[in-house]
Amino acid sequence: MPPSDHPTVPGPGGRLSRRRILALSALAAAVPFGVVPRPTPAAGGDTDADAYQKAFEAALAANQNVRRYTAPGREILYRPRQLLAADVDVKRVATWLRNHDYPVTVGAGFAGVTRLLFDRETDIPVVVGKLRDPRQWPGQPVPAVQPHHVLIGLGNIMGNPGTPPRSAAALPPPDPTRLGEGAGVTVGICDTGIWRQAGSCHPQWLGGTYLPQLDDEDPLYVHTDVLAPQGGHGTFVAGVVRQAAPGVRVDPEQALDPTGVGDEATVVAALSRLAPQVSVFNLSLGGYTLDDQPSLPLANALAALPATSAVVAAAGNAGTSRPLWPAALDRVLAVAAVSQTTGGLVPAIDSCYGPWVDACALGERHSTYVEGQLPLPGRPVRQFHGFAIWAGTSFATAHVSGRLAALMTAGGLNADQARTTLLAAPRWHPDYGVLVG
Repeated sequence: MPPSDHPTVPGPGGRLSRRRILALSALAAAVPFGVVPRPTPAAGGDTDADAYQKAFEAALAANQNVRRYTAPGREILYRPRQLLAADVDVKRVATWLRNHDYPVTVGAGFAGVTRLLFDRETDIPVVVGKLRDPRQWPGQPVPAVQPHHVLIGLGNIMGNPGTPPRSAAALPPPDPTRLGEGAGVTVGICDTGIWRQAGSCHPQWLGGTYLPQLDDEDPLYVHTDVLAPQGGHGTFVAGVVRQAAPGVRVDPEQALDPTGVGDEATVVAALSRLAPQVSVFNLSLGGYTLDDQPSLPLANALAALPATSAVVAAAGNAGTSRPLWPAALDRVLAVAAVSQTTGGLVPAIDSCYGPWVDACALGERHSTYVEGQLPLPGRPVRQFHGFAIWAGTSFATAHVSGRLAALMTAGGLNADQARTTLLAAPRWHPDYGVLVG
């Protein structure tokens, strides 16, 4: 969201004063560094990144439940033979479709929308375009309709120059002097789920920090010990959150498969399964929408969360200013990534950016991971033994979620107050928001 859309400072009556917000903002390590230029991508591709992209593209091409809309600058991924309509508009949309030779049946609903299911392959973006045309609805409001958008864990999507994880040494144990940071706060993580052995293999970082449940497990593998392109993404995110606030608890829920693919329905379902004590919602995922209109089900689902909570989402790794959802929604804290160079911090080349971005943090992180091997086309097989280094806005997002939790305990704040405090600092860069250290 643009700076003018940032939340206003709460006033009297149990809310935060401007003086208290400015004092507490230092605890969030939100450091203004002035305006710096965005870097220009270097010519030529990184071979590891290219190979990782090919592996992801192959997995996506094999997914029979994903379609692509490829108009330049308007690309989206969506579910075939489905259209979503606002509940209040379903009857007249279904009638219009049947009258125009699109036989449909009414399917299940979620988050204020209903699926309309086509009996044959249909160009859904074209149909949505017709339904959004006011000339089709003389004297009536235009119905709220959209494709059922596919959302992806933001390591490497739609040509993004993301890089694969690389194996790393074990993390040192948590600093005992920081165990109070985030204590009493639970961060909900809607992602690929969590590795079954995460607690036992990472006892100091993840052991006892979440309640293991069967439906939260990340399937991880294509077969035997061969990792899917984003297997372990959720486990890595959980470790980043815990490093940012070593006293915090996490509640992992599976919204994406180990390839990193989900949709609006799977994310809404994951949100609904989170424990009631969750106050910070981490969404290291996202997707583009048709005509860049806000996702109706995600907007509805997030609006239904407690007003005292905070939602933190990744801005994406496409290196453009095109808004990514749910990050671009008004109530969401959108996080971009920065990179460390010999000359200091600079915006990450592959991070999305824009006035809708609220904050940024280092995108490259060293965190808890899984065991297995990741084969990449034309590259040596990567072996993993529980820890990795990975880069992207997913992990900048996880860090910001953890720092919000730490700020809550430091200042006795709820999550929304912590968010307001964090965003009270000057923007580090007009298109990257507040820098969170």
